Formats: sequence, structure tokens, C-alpha cells
Amino acid sequence: MSERSPKGRTPTLGRVELEILQFIDANHPVTVREVATYWFEKTGQARTTVLTVMDRLKQKGFLSRKKIKNVYHYSPKRSGSAVLQHLVSDFVQGVLGGSVAPFVAYLNDAKSIAPDELAQLKQIVNELEASAQTNPEEQS
Repeated sequence: MSERSPKGRTPTLGRVELEILQFIDANHPVTVREVATYWFEKTGQARTTVLTVMDRLKQKGFLSRKKIKNVYHYSPKRSGSAVLQHLVSDFVQGVLGGSVAPFVAYLNDAKSIAPDELAQLKQIVNELEASAQTNPEEQS
């Protein structure tokens, strides 16, 4: 995300915030009522919880809203995949010190990678290898 907190850091997302953001990304534009109905059916939690989370997501810069006929409709400022990619990047840089080796070791131990996901991973590795051959000066 390009949005920054007042201290210059990229805002983080909690599990509930991420789940609600993913729902909004898949169904936008949505109202608080629509999100609250989904969340209540999933967790049994009240509308006030959803309202609080959505307000927090808007303050952090993840959501935009537009008033239509006196009702706010919310949409993500960036796609869910872009947000996830950013979160993974933050994790790799902040927790793994920039090394993807521990993540790859995790994948090796996971043993439950779906065939289509494995194909995507192979494609990514092939693209990385092709890029490394095309731009060898970037390898240092």
C-alpha cells in the first residue's frame, strides 16, 4: 500500500480486518449492512463490530466510501491481491530479514499444495530464472 501512517509506516492489518477487506474486495461496492449480514452469518458478531472494523480500514487508507442516496458504499482502494502481496512483502522483509528461503522451506513442509498452486509457483520460478538471465547485473 502506498498509504502511510503518521509515523511513516505502512498500516498493518489484523485477521478480522483482512477477512472483512477480502469480502469487500470480492463484493464491492458494499454497504455496512451487507458486510454486517455476511459477518453475522459467519461469526455471530454484531453490526457494531463491522462498523468499527470498516471505520478502521478507512482510516488506515484501505477503503474508500461514496454516499449514494444517504447510504455509504465502500470499495477497496487497492485490489485484494495487491494488499496480500504487500503484506507478504512486509513479512518477508520484516520477519524473515528479506530472505525467502524460510518461506520456501515452509512450503516444502506444508505437503498440501494444490496442483494449480504448484503450477503457479513453477511459473513464478521460471519467470525469476528468465529475469535473472536477462538482467545478471541485478543479481549482486
